[in-house]
Amino acid sequence: MTERAHAAHAEGETGVWSGSWVAERLGVELAGDEALTGLLGLALRRNPKRAHLLVSNVLGKHVPQSPSVVYGHGVALGRRVRELLGAEAAEGAVVLGYAETATGLGHSVADGLGSAPYLHSTRRAVAGVARAGGFEESHSHATSHLLLPQDPALLAGDGPLVLVDDEFSTGNTVLNTIRALHERYPRKRYVVVALVDMRSPADAGRLDAFAGEIGARVDLVTTASGTVRLPPGVLEKGQELVARYEAPPVDPASGPTGGSPGAASPGSVERVELRWPHDVPDGGRHGFTAADRDRLESALPGMAARIADALPARARRVLVLGFEELMYAPLRLAQALEQAVGGDVEVRYSTTTRSPVLAVDDPGYAIRTRLVFPAHDDPADGPGERYAYNVAGAGFDAVIAVVDSAADTPALHAPDGLAARLAAHVPHVLLAVVPSYVPHASPAPQAPERPPMLPEPLRGPAFSSYAPDEVGWLLQDLSDVTLEAPTEEREEAIQSGGAHYAESLPVEYQPSEQYQELFHAALESSAARLARAVGAVTEVVLTERSPRPVLVSLARAGTPVGVLMRRWARFRHGLDLPHYAVSIVRGRGIDANALRWLADHHDPADVVFVDGWTGKGAITRELAAALRDFEVSDGVTGFDPEIAVLADPGSCVRTYGTRDDFLIPSACLNSTVSGLISRTVLRADLVGPHDFHGAKFYRELAGADLSPAFLDAVSARFPDVTESVDAHVKELLSADRTPTWEGWAAVERISEEYGIHDVNLVKPGVGETTRVMLRRVPWKVLARAGAGADLDHVRLLAEQRGVPVEEVADLPYTCVGLIHPQYTRGATGADGKAVTL
Repeated sequence: MTERAHAAHAEGETGVWSGSWVAERLGVELAGDEALTGLLGLALRRNPKRAHLLVSNVLGKHVPQSPSVVYGHGVALGRRVRELLGAEAAEGAVVLGYAETATGLGHSVADGLGSAPYLHSTRRAVAGVARAGGFEESHSHATSHLLLPQDPALLAGDGPLVLVDDEFSTGNTVLNTIRALHERYPRKRYVVVALVDMRSPADAGRLDAFAGEIGARVDLVTTASGTVRLPPGVLEKGQELVARYEAPPVDPASGPTGGSPGAASPGSVERVELRWPHDVPDGGRHGFTAADRDRLESALPGMAARIADALPARARRVLVLGFEELMYAPLRLAQALEQAVGGDVEVRYSTTTRSPVLAVDDPGYAIRTRLVFPAHDDPADGPGERYAYNVAGAGFDAVIAVVDSAADTPALHAPDGLAARLAAHVPHVLLAVVPSYVPHASPAPQAPERPPMLPEPLRGPAFSSYAPDEVGWLLQDLSDVTLEAPTEEREEAIQSGGAHYAESLPVEYQPSEQYQELFHAALESSAARLARAVGAVTEVVLTERSPRPVLVSLARAGTPVGVLMRRWARFRHGLDLPHYAVSIVRGRGIDANALRWLADHHDPADVVFVDGWTGKGAITRELAAALRDFEVSDGVTGFDPEIAVLADPGSCVRTYGTRDDFLIPSACLNSTVSGLISRTVLRADLVGPHDFHGAKFYRELAGADLSPAFLDAVSARFPDVTESVDAHVKELLSADRTPTWEGWAAVERISEEYGIHDVNLVKPGVGETTRVMLRRVPWKVLARAGAGADLDHVRLLAEQRGVPVEEVADLPYTCVGLIHPQYTRGATGADGKAVTL
């Protein structure tokens, strides 16, 4: 048989059913939907527990298939689950896939479902990661499944749990899973998803009976259904056939075990650099969120282009070969490659496997060839054989082998390893390595089934220099932990992907005497303007949002503003409004435990989130996304994502005191104008799944504290601005305040014009520019031509730090701070390279 014939057969294109060989010799019958024989072939297991193996033609495991076909089947199942659950319930669902065969299918189902987080079981223990559960797969050659979510709370919600496997045969695996999880994390609804439902009549009623036993609803969604009819003695007959046809070890480049004769000489093995995004997990072993999915989607075209560039010029038939549980990443890479090369190259996808299956070179048999190689990822259950099926003799011009970095070991490259086995049959082998994702260790061995009671807010003077009634901090006190690092070290770690900015703190900037004088002068000149903005935004909140709002400041820039709004409400209306401060972290969302505390103590509809100002609107978007996620995870509705701010120069919100970009003096300093509280901290070894985010109280800076002075200077002007506030509020309430997001558009333009290509390094507005100068490594400052005293403090800081200030005409902000792109210590240019003269 020619190699092309091999390839055609593997994909079901010869007209011969790839289960006929087993059916004829064992008397096995496949009965059910007409689609079954197109979806499934048959092979013989080398397993004493079960004779036959249903081999899927659309799963992408044993049979190379078009990646769009593989992905399309999973997504279609996910959409059907969404229709079954309804949009509201689907938003609260969690998807669980089974290792190793269904890890990619489960991922694809989660994509079709929408924004559902995804987790798959694993047979690879990970040091330092506690298991949140486990179960057994009774018919498998490898039984123990571990559940190792980075956040065990992923399994603790009460939304629907969607369990995905490639086939639903006896139901034992699913029942074992639900039983184990339901004892610890009970919920009302489960959905079982599989490509095929192949239960026997005796097994068909077990699912409903089990659902009644646990008091939950259990639905089943499949692509096709039927049953396998087995004659008496089939297990013994199958073992006899395996013994008869199992060839002794032969040269790896020939025969049905090694594969049909491949290349005359070994092919080349080269690496291709994917540039996998550092913040995206390699799969769902520890959980995979909608945000992870979005970041991966953005990176896929670039990675596919790098693979396409590395392919030999004459390659016309290419296989992307995944690795055991690593199925989704290779699948999406294959799909992106398929789109990138168009019709010029035929792209197929499959993966290696632990499953020992007999190979028989016959058109009516599903597993035509078998490559055998030793395990190369140091598995917890010890060394053993691994397999790649239907690869040898399939006519591939190139194979892109995708493994995670834990599997990129000497065994992979050994003379009998996977790379050599592939090179014996394929002219070109490309190796693509995805970084293995290891979550931060949790301080607790595992999360409890239900979160414990959250603590009461921290208050001054024990935590912060604010009076106890001014604000309650929904934070944990990390004052005794050393978190500070030099600015340059933090910048290098953040931009290299080695750390998130919220995992450490900058060393507190201690202002010079000249700078402090500027602060006091700015406060004196702007106090009335600030008081007017405070009064205006508070009146808009009282009119449009709630007559008795619960003010929730976004720590820490929002906290002084929240205190001032609370003071205005008392001054003008005699109201004593609750006020809290919570943490929100770009890229990680708002503190969900703080939201839970607020929902337990107040009506979420009364909560008004408060911040100092808007820049480009990143936190505005972050809050909206985080609240959507919280509704899904906790089922709590009513929180309004609209932020109330003093100044909205970016036109990102409807509730503001002004849209002018002017100096808010509280931006001039760090903790010494914010109650001596640090920026908030979110680090896995310090903040557990049921803890508030952290912060430090710098008691030692009490002698330099200007927090009360700032508040008193502004609130002292309240009586002077009452009439102007009334007039301004009347104008605001009648105006069209629809956000235009013009600030975001300006930031994107600046990012491209200055060769930065990262909007996170462009900080627009006086407040954000000041933060750049105090906390980050600034590159340059763009100042609107003719900007006056509002920029005196920025110019002073720029002079002290040697940062150029460039005047720009038609700048939509008073100024814009640019963080040093691609920073490394000694870097000088946008390319991050040092300049030597």
